[in-house]
Amino acid sequence: MSFRFQLSMYLLPRFLLLLFALLALGCPAQKGKSPLFGFNQVHTNVIVIITDDQGYGDISAHGNPYLNTPNIDALHNESVRLTNFHVDPTCSPSRAALVTGRYSSRVGVWLTYGGRNHLRMDEVTMADVFKNSGYNTGMFGKWHLGDNYPFRPQDRGFDESLIHGGGVVGETPDYWNNDYYDDTYLRNGEPEKVSGYCTDVWFREASDWIEKNQEEPFFVYLATNAPHGPLHAPIEFIQPYLNAGIPERRARFYGMISMIDVNLGYLRNRLEEMEIAENTLIVFMTDNGSASGAEITMARNGFVKSGYNAGMRGMKSSAYEGGHRAAGFIHWPKGELIQGQDVSNLAGHIDILPTLVELCNLELPSKVKFDGVDLTPLLRNDPELWEDRSIVVHHQGRFGDFVGEGLLIKNKDYSVMTDQWRLVGDELYDVSIDPGQRSDVANDHPKIVQKLKKTYETWWTDIAQRSEEYVPFVIDATQQKTYTFSSQNWHGDVVPYNQHHVRTGMKANGFWVVDVLESGTYSISVRRWPIEVDAPMRNSVELGPYNAKQHNVSSKMINQPTAVIPVKSVRLQVGDYDQTVSVYDSDAEVQFSVYLSKGEQKIQSWLIDDGNESRSAYYVYLSKT
Repeated sequence: MSFRFQLSMYLLPRFLLLLFALLALGCPAQKGKSPLFGFNQVHTNVIVIITDDQGYGDISAHGNPYLNTPNIDALHNESVRLTNFHVDPTCSPSRAALVTGRYSSRVGVWLTYGGRNHLRMDEVTMADVFKNSGYNTGMFGKWHLGDNYPFRPQDRGFDESLIHGGGVVGETPDYWNNDYYDDTYLRNGEPEKVSGYCTDVWFREASDWIEKNQEEPFFVYLATNAPHGPLHAPIEFIQPYLNAGIPERRARFYGMISMIDVNLGYLRNRLEEMEIAENTLIVFMTDNGSASGAEITMARNGFVKSGYNAGMRGMKSSAYEGGHRAAGFIHWPKGELIQGQDVSNLAGHIDILPTLVELCNLELPSKVKFDGVDLTPLLRNDPELWEDRSIVVHHQGRFGDFVGEGLLIKNKDYSVMTDQWRLVGDELYDVSIDPGQRSDVANDHPKIVQKLKKTYETWWTDIAQRSEEYVPFVIDATQQKTYTFSSQNWHGDVVPYNQHHVRTGMKANGFWVVDVLESGTYSISVRRWPIEVDAPMRNSVELGPYNAKQHNVSSKMINQPTAVIPVKSVRLQVGDYDQTVSVYDSDAEVQFSVYLSKGEQKIQSWLIDDGNESRSAYYVYLSKT
């Protein structure tokens, strides 16, 4: 036997011991399969919870004197609290930044509709990263980053998903007449009738999925649509706030938060019962400023007149603190974090993914240049490893206005933030002494203003590089059999983004952009009503049926008008194809057979009524023949 062979046999066991030791340096948690070697490796589980339209002040642990959130408070008390944590001022942008660790406008998302809420196909998502690292991945609730391939959760790294359509239950892409109770949601892209109130459904489904997957490492993205409007909730959760004299809208809002709180307690109890709570990292955060927790002196940007907003100026969609400062808790019992303490350094949603990559020793499927940074030094009280930084947020929303191509607008509603300063447009605030942003000190600190404006200019030049590109639906029959285009996704005009707009026959003429992977003949069906209604185009449809007492749906919701559009013909235009077909009383749709060439192109349709007025069809369905 050679010396070389003897030496190798001597060193091999020591090498294997070293290899096992190195692999064990990842997240301390339960065992799962290594993506690289196939043997058991120690991992942690991760649950990211994000609520919708709940502001920083809409938690009793943050000083709200009206709300009762004992379970959120308990998580707050046991977590690292990011007290200077910022997101975008509206929902799709916040979600895009959260799941990529990159600025939302860089990845194609700066509106909540109009095709500008589609997360670019070439972006790596949080689910992609966890899946690449050997985790099972599940998503439950509100997605709001695209409703067709390649933007759906199952296209972006999730093994299992149950979601509603669009950004709000009852928006145009959502299943018709969903009202938060006993709705039809999409299970991995397929409609499925579920039982129960929406918040209960998301937490129940997430908990059940965790129980099935508890023997292997898992990642759950649990995104509630509550407490976003319409403000439907069981009366037993609303009544205590009404009894306390709180106005009805705010009482409904608080009741929805109370339901989230109860369900958070339920989820944590389930984790304890499964004996995996200690090894499960929970991130709890909110997606923008409060929508209904206070009444302010002027729309979006004012000061509180009633209610509570943690002393901040502005609310949802504002560039002031109340529009984008959010709750951010990180809880991990075995993670050696500074649990039960506040971290006041500037942080944001863009930091969550790079932080999880570091904490859990995750492997990226491809190289990513994060805009966010790893927060681990702050979470483990190593401030000497932390560098001062700036973060920029902006609000591009234009609700109810002409959207057109939905392009970015420079200098619109932005804030450049450092630990001390906020540049809001031309205004400057020292939040270390003026957290309520009442005293503009721009004239006193011109050099600071100049420096922060330069930061904005550099940031803008960087994030806007691809902003004029469309982010089209990719037509691939191997990935999706039938595509549903709703008016929420179109470009070119105002956007009928919810079912109320469809009911009332809102007039607008928009178009969809698609990228066809395989040329050929496609069936394109044009409809006034969605396919699940199957009503003639010239008819109205009933609202509901809603049981107002059981569902606690407001009378305003029940009494929505429904317009009759006397459609006499339908026109479809795709490239050189331009055809008009007559409509008869019984016609629920008009089908066209169209040859689509490979590549990017626009699809536009028109419903032409008896008075020769036109509006684009609210729903179009496309499939390959």
